[in-house]
This record gives sequence, C-alpha cells and structure tokens, in this order.
Amino acid sequence: MTLPAMPSQSAVAIVTGAGSGIGRCTAVELMKAGYSVVLAGRGEQNLARTAARGTGAHLIVPTDVTDPLAVATLFRLTEEHFGRLDLLFNNAGISMPPTPLQDVTLEQWRMALDVNVTGAFLCTQQAFRLMQRQTPPGGRIINNGSVSAHSPRPNSAPYTASKHAITGLTKSTALDGRKFDIACGQIDVGNADTRMASPQVAGTEQANGSLAIEPTIDASHVAKAVLFMASLPLDANVQFLTVLPTKMPFIGRG
Repeated sequence: MTLPAMPSQSAVAIVTGAGSGIGRCTAVELMKAGYSVVLAGRGEQNLARTAARGTGAHLIVPTDVTDPLAVATLFRLTEEHFGRLDLLFNNAGISMPPTPLQDVTLEQWRMALDVNVTGAFLCTQQAFRLMQRQTPPGGRIINNGSVSAHSPRPNSAPYTASKHAITGLTKSTALDGRKFDIACGQIDVGNADTRMASPQVAGTEQANGSLAIEPTIDASHVAKAVLFMASLPLDANVQFLTVLPTKMPFIGRG
C-alpha cells in the first residue's frame, strides 16, 4: 500500500473498484475537487495508475470487498491515516456473460451476489461504525446500482438480482442512517464506456431476441454526477439518480 504525506484537513472518501472504469474516473474527480481519496480494489498496479491521474492526497489499499477482514483493514487504515470518513462510494462490482436462467451455475450466482451485494454490505457496515464514532459524526454513502436495478436485460438473472438487491440495501441504509446523520443514495448507470460495457460494442441482445449496438457515454459524466451527489450537505440527499445515454433502450427497454 502507498502512504503519501498526510493532507491538510479535507473531506475523505473511499472508492471501491477504483482501479478502472467508473471507479477510476470518480476517484480522480474527487481528488480534483479536494477530497483525500482512499483507493480500494483488487489490483495494486491499477490503483497506482488511478492515483497517478489524480492531483490530491490519496491512500492505496488493495482490497477484496468479499473478504470481511480485508474490508475491516481498509476502514481501519482510512481512520488511522485520515482520521475520518465523509464519503463511501460502493462501486466495486462484476458483470456476468449473458446466460439463460436455466443454465446459470450456482458458482455464477454466488459470485455475482458476493461481489455486488455482500461486498457493498460489508463496506457499508464498516462505514456506519466509523461514521458514528467520528467527530463530527455522519457521512454519505453512494451505491453504484445500474439500469438493471430497474429493468433487466435478457439472460441476466444473477446480475439483475444483485442490482435489485443494491436498491434494497440503499433504502435500508438511508432509513437506518437517519439518526446518525448518514445519508445514502444510489446512482444507476447505463452503458458507461468502460471495460465492463465493452462486449456491447458487438451488439447487445434485446428483449425481442435481436442484437443492437447501443450508444454509450463517457464514464466521466458518471463521475461528475457522483461528485454532485457528494457535494450536498448531509441534510439533503439524492436518493436515486439515473445516468445513461439519451438514446439507450431503457424505458420499455426499447
């Protein structure tokens, strides 16, 4: 892990899945905005590449969000180095190749739920504990949902179920966090131009069985939306925000 010089007083954020895609763009945007950012993800080299694109104080902590001990270490190091936590962006997640529901393996199902849901829960739980005991208490949690948290694609049962579960976690977190001044919202992203979305370039299966090349947006637009959500005072909250290409199939999935 990398331990740069202690920053001056600034808001502190943890970004999971910070080694690529939306996580990388958001971490860089937060650093530009003056946040001290803890970069969490599986690959230390990718996290270092993210750090090199930013200009602010940062801490690199390689983390497997499905491992409770690794997650506890992430939050302990954040508190030791920066003293508090103001923002958690639960961004780490995986997609699955399109698979007919009857052919989904138990391993695929468990992997989607472990990374996308259990990982977010473990981080949220640790954030709650830290945000309650710090002075002043409180903070904000933003979960990366998906358009699939609203409407599924064909043959996507594990991923879609995991993203619907994130919506439930977001609502419970927002409700249970009220008395602690912990706000929680969710950003639902459609077709950001990242490695996860790269298979769509060849065409994405539609509900009627056809293939269509769908439009994408630059991940920096998502990062700016996260920054907007994070910039609000804790007595205001964006509960749900959807960012997607204007012409992406979504409403009615067509």
